[in-house]
Amino acid sequence: MKTALILVDLQNDYFPGGSMELIGMNAVGEKAAQLLRFFRKNKWPTFHIQHISIQKGATFFLPDTDGVEIHESIRSLPDEVVVHKHYPNSFRETDLYEHLSAAAIQRVVICGAMSHMCIDATTRAAADLGFGCMVVHDACATRNLEFGGRTIPAEDVHGSFMSALGSAYAKVLSFKDFQEQADNFK
Repeated sequence: MKTALILVDLQNDYFPGGSMELIGMNAVGEKAAQLLRFFRKNKWPTFHIQHISIQKGATFFLPDTDGVEIHESIRSLPDEVVVHKHYPNSFRETDLYEHLSAAAIQRVVICGAMSHMCIDATTRAAADLGFGCMVVHDACATRNLEFGGRTIPAEDVHGSFMSALGSAYAKVLSFKDFQEQADNFK
């Protein structure tokens, strides 16, 4: 089964000092970079997703800012596809599906940010489109959320969404477990 990596929204605004800093983003960025190196070493296809905010009132991923740029730790190489999106679902109004189909991809490995938004939307869409899905949970990040007058810690938000994705949409595993199973992908 031909496998590709999809790196979702690993952009400067999510890292320390950015306009929408996420919890533990440096560690997540390092795991994503390790995953990217693994795919490059094996010469497996890699697709970078870059969110560009065009909605009125947007406060991060604004066009022509440093924050919208893909973080240096996982920046794309010239032969790697970069897909621009404007919605949480990486397939909505983009050419991601066409790129994956043209490369005969059957399974996708997904990582990035935010766990509760773009990772969730992209994984569900990929599964609905017929792709086998894997999410590398320690290469995904989120933030604290507010609901019902209380703060829900990022760790709980992340765990809830990984649990939900793992129940019906994807195999959710750590980078270490992914590495141990990757020989089965060849």
